[in-house]
Amino acid sequence: MTSNNLHQQLTGWKRTVLGIQFLFVAFGATVLVPLLVGIDPAVALFTAGVGTLIFHLITRGVVPVFLGSSFAFIAPIIASSEMYGMAGTLGGLMAVGLVYAGMSALIKLRGVRFIERLFPSVVVGPVIIVIGLSLAPTAINMIQSPSAEILQTTSFGLRWLVAAVVLGTAILIVTFGKGMMKLIPIFIGMAVGYFLSVMLGIVDYSAVLAADWFSLPEFTRPEFSWGAILFMIPVAVAPIIEHVGDMYAIGGVVNKNFIEKPGLHRTLLGDGIATFFAGVMGGPPNTTYSEVTGAVSLTKVGDPKVLRIAAITAIVFSLVGKISGFLKTIPEPVLGGIMLLLFGMIASVGIKTLIDSKTNMNITRNQVIVSVVLTLGVGGATLQWGSFSLAGIGLASVVGVVLNLILPGHSLLVQESKEDDIVI
Repeated sequence: MTSNNLHQQLTGWKRTVLGIQFLFVAFGATVLVPLLVGIDPAVALFTAGVGTLIFHLITRGVVPVFLGSSFAFIAPIIASSEMYGMAGTLGGLMAVGLVYAGMSALIKLRGVRFIERLFPSVVVGPVIIVIGLSLAPTAINMIQSPSAEILQTTSFGLRWLVAAVVLGTAILIVTFGKGMMKLIPIFIGMAVGYFLSVMLGIVDYSAVLAADWFSLPEFTRPEFSWGAILFMIPVAVAPIIEHVGDMYAIGGVVNKNFIEKPGLHRTLLGDGIATFFAGVMGGPPNTTYSEVTGAVSLTKVGDPKVLRIAAITAIVFSLVGKISGFLKTIPEPVLGGIMLLLFGMIASVGIKTLIDSKTNMNITRNQVIVSVVLTLGVGGATLQWGSFSLAGIGLASVVGVVLNLILPGHSLLVQESKEDDIVI
């Protein structure tokens, strides 16, 4: 039975149940990002829900995707908030949304191949690796140096025990899980870790006890900061390419070509406006969620209405204060344990990008680009000139793009074959 035939048979209540289930798939990752960067998780749920509806509006409601919090921006948000404050950082994230919009215009004018040539895998791959590896200290510190008072008096070994159980559970689910269970390793791992933490008496319930049942999320007003804007914009390189891949992926699942209709320029614009809105409201940037694409593939339900129900459910959840309060009680070793797997997997996606694209690492230019990007990004290099600062992932991304443009053999400077192959 095809996805089209199936979703035509869905009644209203079945769509509602499936929509809530799809949110369940995305829930763990969506709330994890704000918990790591110091943003109210209720804001992330709200901006993910509204952002998804914005995306569906701009793409004419034909693409079955859900937008959730982007992991690519965790390290940049943490670093930027230390330098420019959270309000300034949010202004930088708004600028990222505008960059997406600008890229969508370029795609409309020049086609998707232009973006693929400007940001080839030899640049994007190592940038994704840097994103994953640069987050490793955050995971370790949440286990070994927690900020919560109740955890500071807990033994070092006990904190690592909780993290190890979370990590082990997630690995088991990823490796041996079946069906829908395999799509929610983050949720299950965190649930098991939370239960263990309760048994060990290391959960502080004050946040959930103090929260009202119904309340507005803690929105933060963004501020204009050139430093934060210039710091954040280069980080958009990898997510833009990720978006292209996601559109091919979801199109393959439901047997439709979303690159042509509604068009990649529309999908990227929808992602950009959603991210801009998230910055305005004080939330993390949005991205299309592969977990939800997996759920669409598993259930064979490609009805975009189901994803819009998931979005509305996220908005409703964001208005329940007890949910936000509960999420804030999750102990840091639980978060650290799941991050040990997630951040390493982000880095492995970068490696997979290089492998899948068959990037020839015997070519000197490719070796140079990958080497310099990794060294600058992982090493945390900073370029500062007056009040201007470019560091870490952003600096590595810019240098990678520049090296790809100026080193001999760049794809924009060579002739294409009749098959439109790119020679590097």
